Amino acid sequence: MNSEEEFYDAETGLESDDSCEVSFKDALVFDSKQVTDGGDEQENGVWERRKILPAEMISRNNYSVWNILKKCIGMELSKIALSIRFLAGHSCPSQWERTGKPFNPLLGETYELIREDEGYRLISEQVSHHPPVSAFHAQSLKQEFEFHGSIYPKLKFWGKSVEAEPKGTMTLELLKYKEAYTWTNPMCCVHNIILGKLWIEQYGTVEIVNHSTGDKCVLNFKPCGMFGKELHKVEGHIQDKSKKKRRVIYGKWTECMYSVDPKVYETYRKSEKKSGGDSKKLKQGHSCEAEDTDEMPEVQETVTVIPGSALLWRITPRPAHSAQMYNFTSFAMTLNELEPGMERLLAPTDCRLRPDIRAMEIGDMDLSSTEKERLEEKQRASCRERSVQEEEWSTRWFQLGTNPHTGAEDWLYTGGYFDRNYTDCPNIY
Repeated sequence: MNSEEEFYDAETGLESDDSCEVSFKDALVFDSKQVTDGGDEQENGVWERRKILPAEMISRNNYSVWNILKKCIGMELSKIALSIRFLAGHSCPSQWERTGKPFNPLLGETYELIREDEGYRLISEQVSHHPPVSAFHAQSLKQEFEFHGSIYPKLKFWGKSVEAEPKGTMTLELLKYKEAYTWTNPMCCVHNIILGKLWIEQYGTVEIVNHSTGDKCVLNFKPCGMFGKELHKVEGHIQDKSKKKRRVIYGKWTECMYSVDPKVYETYRKSEKKSGGDSKKLKQGHSCEAEDTDEMPEVQETVTVIPGSALLWRITPRPAHSAQMYNFTSFAMTLNELEPGMERLLAPTDCRLRPDIRAMEIGDMDLSSTEKERLEEKQRASCRERSVQEEEWSTRWFQLGTNPHTGAEDWLYTGGYFDRNYTDCPNIY
């Protein structure tokens, strides 16, 4: 459930009197004094989220990835069982350096996130195992927005790289303005999954449609190209329903994004071309399927700002110790934390209660491996039993329906999770 993180760990250059920020003093306070998982408690009694993980990142230097992957060419990657050490040794702006294969979610597994200090809450559920589909629904605590969708990556293994084609639709509803936006995420490729340094590129065209006004934002995530000059770059524009360009968008999805008036942008580009800035035409096209080398190009981390541009978004710097913590962002560091008193509130299907993940987090890899095997066998046994009984899996918090804005099939939240009635939750752990 990896699309949410890149949204919440960002800074914005926009300011408004209608900001929904909530002071940290209003954060949820638990009645327990217990301190767990490297967290701490502030003097005023408000829980302070952890800044480090309970155990150091393990190394996979002595683990043969090739022995596993050489058997997998042509297979659906979601069906491949991998060792705990492979899952841990590899850990999207928050994810471009965190390229590890995550634990496969169990069917019915859930995750809730309540951030009263940020003014939102989220619930997600693994609604399908083959193919793997995660549905999520986030909402403002002040009824200002709803953000929902499904994560369904279709994976292709090319030998030394893995390409992910996104299938799920993202929907953002701005309730205050009665506007609804939908889009599909770009293609993603992870390079050097067997040897060398892992690196990610995203490419393809993303269209964000405003179904209320007919406006559209068209973003081109540029492929790396032959010499890496375009790596991580994004360019596009916002157009009204008559297709007239209103703003140009540019930047890097790993760094920052700006907008500028189209006339200013064109004038700048013409000037740049005259000065020789575009004298070398680089061959474009993504490199997942056929390439001579998978070596990561040298990343140029500076976006040239066109005069008159407005900053839209800037990524939050990672903590200094991020490299020793699976390249987690500060936000990601907190996601698996069990705050005091939380266990009695969570659904029994919440992944923070999953024993193999908890064991890995504290560094007990043997226990984690044993629990992972037990949970996977339990899931297979449940599947066999349903097959014998000719029963279909029943999702708990989401159901297939029709997206009211696109008319396409979509996973929709049925509500009720935060009423804390878990009587119908499956026993998956």
